[in-house]
Amino acid sequence: MLAILAVFAALSFAVVPLARLLGSRVFYLAALLPIAGFAHALLQAPAVVAGRMPHEAYEWIRPLDVVISMRMDALSWALTLVVTGVGAIVLIYCATYFRGHGAGRGRFAGELLGFAGTMYGLVLTDDIIMLVIFWEITSILSYLLIGHYFNRAASRRAALQSLLTTTLGGLVMFVGAVILAVQVGSNSISTILNDPPSGALTNVALVCLLIGAFSKSAIFPFHYWLPGAMAAPTPVSAYLHAAAMVKAGIYLLARFAPTFAEAEPWRPLVVSLGVFTMLLGGFQALREVDLKRLLAYGTVSQLGFITVVIGFGTRDTALAGLTLLLAHSLFKAALFLVVGIIDRQLATRDIGDLSGVGRQAPTLAAISIVSVASMAGLPPLLGFVAKETALTAMLDEALAGSVWGWAALGGIVLGSALTAAYGLRFVWGAFWTKRDENGGVRSRTSWPDPPLDFIASPLLLAVLTVACGVAVPVLDPVLGAYADSAQGGSGIHLALWHGLEPALALSAASFAVGIGVFWASRRLERYRRRRLLPLPASDVYYLVTREIDRLAVMVTRAIQRGSLPTYVALAFVVLVAAEAAVLVAHGEWTMLLEPWHHPAQPVAAVLMIAVGILAVGATKRFTGVVLVSVTGLGMVTLFALSGAPDLAITQVLIETVTLVVFTLVLRRVPARMGSHHGSSRPVVRALIGAAVGVTMAVVAVIASSARIAEPVSVAWEDLAYEIGHGSNIVNVALVDLRGWDTMGELSVLVLAATGVTSLVFVTARSDRMTQMRRELRKKTTFGQRLRAGRTPVVETTGGIRLQDDGNRGARRAWLLGGASMSAASRSLILEVVVRILFHTIIVISIYLLFAGHNLPGGGFAGGLVAGLALVMRYVAGGRYELGIAAPTDAGYMLGSGMVLAVGTAVAPMLFGLDPLTRAVWEAELPLVGHIEFVTSTVFDIGVYLVVVGLVLDVLRSLGGEVDRQIMEDGGRRFVPAAGDDAATPTGAVSEPERRGSS
Repeated sequence: MLAILAVFAALSFAVVPLARLLGSRVFYLAALLPIAGFAHALLQAPAVVAGRMPHEAYEWIRPLDVVISMRMDALSWALTLVVTGVGAIVLIYCATYFRGHGAGRGRFAGELLGFAGTMYGLVLTDDIIMLVIFWEITSILSYLLIGHYFNRAASRRAALQSLLTTTLGGLVMFVGAVILAVQVGSNSISTILNDPPSGALTNVALVCLLIGAFSKSAIFPFHYWLPGAMAAPTPVSAYLHAAAMVKAGIYLLARFAPTFAEAEPWRPLVVSLGVFTMLLGGFQALREVDLKRLLAYGTVSQLGFITVVIGFGTRDTALAGLTLLLAHSLFKAALFLVVGIIDRQLATRDIGDLSGVGRQAPTLAAISIVSVASMAGLPPLLGFVAKETALTAMLDEALAGSVWGWAALGGIVLGSALTAAYGLRFVWGAFWTKRDENGGVRSRTSWPDPPLDFIASPLLLAVLTVACGVAVPVLDPVLGAYADSAQGGSGIHLALWHGLEPALALSAASFAVGIGVFWASRRLERYRRRRLLPLPASDVYYLVTREIDRLAVMVTRAIQRGSLPTYVALAFVVLVAAEAAVLVAHGEWTMLLEPWHHPAQPVAAVLMIAVGILAVGATKRFTGVVLVSVTGLGMVTLFALSGAPDLAITQVLIETVTLVVFTLVLRRVPARMGSHHGSSRPVVRALIGAAVGVTMAVVAVIASSARIAEPVSVAWEDLAYEIGHGSNIVNVALVDLRGWDTMGELSVLVLAATGVTSLVFVTARSDRMTQMRRELRKKTTFGQRLRAGRTPVVETTGGIRLQDDGNRGARRAWLLGGASMSAASRSLILEVVVRILFHTIIVISIYLLFAGHNLPGGGFAGGLVAGLALVMRYVAGGRYELGIAAPTDAGYMLGSGMVLAVGTAVAPMLFGLDPLTRAVWEAELPLVGHIEFVTSTVFDIGVYLVVVGLVLDVLRSLGGEVDRQIMEDGGRRFVPAAGDDAATPTGAVSEPERRGSS
């Protein structure tokens, strides 16, 4: 079963590209897997009847006890046959339905097959959390299938309506599932049912489960999404809305009803809403002129019927409900497929456009009559057996004194009459010869004969309806195995004929009344009101969503004003309000405060406060940035005095890089903060800032004083050495003990780099740093000797050249990109210093990377040092020098770093270990001695590459790209700064050439 589920997932993706090769025949390939699942389920029938339930399990999320478990009991067996059998028939039907309509059929095949696989997992899983996961996947796939014709507004609207309704119900159901799992102490559904909890909290959980089931099975007040979903292709309606998706809610009721039916909220909700849904859907079906919508409301009515019966929770109603579920899947899927054939052949489903089709399509008419007869409960069909069993079971409950038994019995009889009426309306509307208003016979609708394989699918379903009705004693043992899990009832069995019983009389009476209702509805059709309810549920849905949209617009207009200070102020106000509410609500505070641990700490704190106040009053932006950086350097002092050299090193590097980034950004904004760009409402800002500072100080003091247990960090010193094989606790914690946190931080860095570059490169990332390097070296025919560094390089009027006798007096080029700098921005001393120090700094960064496991350093600090080396090359030689210095494009470095980090985390799983489990290699080397290599070092290398890639991405966007924009502005608005391309670099590609190549 797990293997079949896995193949469902794989083949769902594989059929999408295969559709280009196979065309509509890809549906035949897709149908093979449900056929295999159907055959496998049939082979398990003897074991299921004998009580030897096949069970498979794969542990997935151990801390949450989530297991991908598959357990086939009688209920799951029956639903598996429905999901796979009807799924295979519908997929075969699709091969003809989509013949000649190639657009999107591969996607449709993948989504429909994926839905079948998800339903296969849903009805077989024994883990309640996995049940919820499969449940929500069906909502997503149904959204995609209903919205298949995404260029139609009606399809998109119906798909979104279905998604919002069923997903909301699924989230409520998830709450109930968690409550039950926590109460029992297990996620296993069989464990929950074998040892059921009770009490008020259990009742809340059951109501949540019922809401999920009602929303998925279109029970009032969630019934409105199903008729709207008829905007989907007909195969979707035949499978999702007759045999599969809506049965998910019925399955949930069937699974929990035998155990929890006696709970207080269960039967009142199930019977009342089920009966009302059955009557409401039946009345509305009689008013529809579109065959597909008629079947849709008929499906709503039938789902209400099944909900009442299978949700009642006794042994006899369970048997009747499961039989009714099988019968409904066969006859309703067949009717939808018939409508699809009519729609495909005539391009209409309107009853008023159809006349005399039955005489021209007798096979199609016979299929419809058999299916409608089963739906109305006529012998010798499976629907008759199910209806007789349901009436007998409910009559027994009513006579035993059950109030809800009487309510259910009355509702079923009335609903059955409506079922017969709209069933007759379907047959009459689709196949009968109509008369006009004057009583004359209307001309026949021209009927082109469909291909035989188009009729094969509904024909097979109709044949199965007859065969199952006749051979129902064969089904009784396996369906009875499920029914025996419930209590109560008289122990009836499935049979085609039980003799002259009260249930037969009730059934005959309801059919006779149904004929009268159909006749009356024909006569009164022109006088019917447009709405059955004064405020339909669909209108309520649109009213709610419209008001939510209006509220969203109002809130957005109030707070999303495009003002960064406003956003920051809102975040700070919420922070202060939330923290203050917690502090005030607690009431009892413990504050243990030491003024300082080192005499220099208060000195650094006073300086930081003073500089912060000066930064607020700064009139120039650059001055303010420098003053803010001084406060950061004060943090470096505090870290160093607190015995945290790693934090001190990282902080000073971050402050340096941040200062450079701010400087690059400030080139594109006015230098002074004038009246337009100055601080508005300074008093409000000051109050918010003070409130944030005071709040965080109080929280820090109270939190540090409230500790009652020994901190986990006390054990880290031993853990770092014994487990992580490193003496630097901070670095070992980052790459080993808390590696998942670092993984998330790396993702944030990659997103930050992507965000920055996306803001600067508005249309396309056209910097092409590596291309610049190739072009610069291509201009020199001695590139290999140049890289070897054996001959000095000089600047000439013809570009950068090797030194020879003709240019020996020319100025030496310390950096290849230096010639691209304007004279005002160029510094020969800086070029010489960078040329001398660059490689040394890179070596230091690599030392910090590998030494960080035992000494201060690590991948983050080493990456920042390497990034600062690149900053030096950019500042000294401009963006062309950055292109030469960059080892590769920033995206490759970011991606390579993430691949290394993720690979280090995932690799242990291939050997059956937990993620991020480290491996250690030890060896004795001559002259070196004992060495150890820990795989977490590879993780640290990934961190190193991500940090270098981030700095490079910032430099190429805020630096190189802004340089290019400034040059294109021609210096009209902004003063060139370091890295400016005021002149086309000699020996490089000219700007017009570069723009053309880009």
